[in-house]
Amino acid sequence: YVKLYDAETNFDAYLLLDASSSMRYGSGKHSKLEYAKFMAASLAYLIIAQRDSVGLAVFDSRLRSFVPPRGTQGMIATIERKLQEAQPEPRSDVSGLLHEIAQRIKRRSFVMLFSDLFGSVDELIKGLDHVAFGGHNITVFHTLDPHELELPFSGTCRFVGLEGEPEITTQPRRIHAAYMREVADFTTQVRRACERNHADYVLVNTARPLEVVLSEYLLNRSRLAGAAARQE
Repeated sequence: YVKLYDAETNFDAYLLLDASSSMRYGSGKHSKLEYAKFMAASLAYLIIAQRDSVGLAVFDSRLRSFVPPRGTQGMIATIERKLQEAQPEPRSDVSGLLHEIAQRIKRRSFVMLFSDLFGSVDELIKGLDHVAFGGHNITVFHTLDPHELELPFSGTCRFVGLEGEPEITTQPRRIHAAYMREVADFTTQVRRACERNHADYVLVNTARPLEVVLSEYLLNRSRLAGAAARQE
């Protein structure tokens, strides 16, 4: 059993779930959205178990559902129900959601974002800046499918955009090197945006077991908390 955070007082945590259409992609057993739901539900359970409060925001191009943080056992059932109800909708607006959440949060809190972060990185940076300006602790779970990370296709393929993008027919092997550079650049930009705002960045490959991803995150949090305590 690993305590998520060390604090003298109870804290509020906000779980922000991207339920846009691109999150429904999945090359394996689970889509990105399903995987993100499992992560959010698991963290909600751990937060309640350590007697802190957790809330949930489900969004795409706008905020679809919002449950303010509470620390009761009944909150777990509420979050599970809201997660089950969340269905893929059109385009996402991560930046807009971050601005809205920053305005809603009344005291210093933990903000956990689950998203593939497709969209403008510049706008994402502005949203992170707004949340960080309030002194909130941010974790970004950058949730991507292994096929998005590796482009393992061969032959001639037709790619269909999930959020209104035009179809593209191409031979993946011919564009593989350029694609991998774009992916590396994309994840690097997001990681640097998080570092700039002292936010934790977790690149989530949905091919990896959920318990491994969460265990690594919790152990890293524990190490950081231990290092901070030694410095004090």
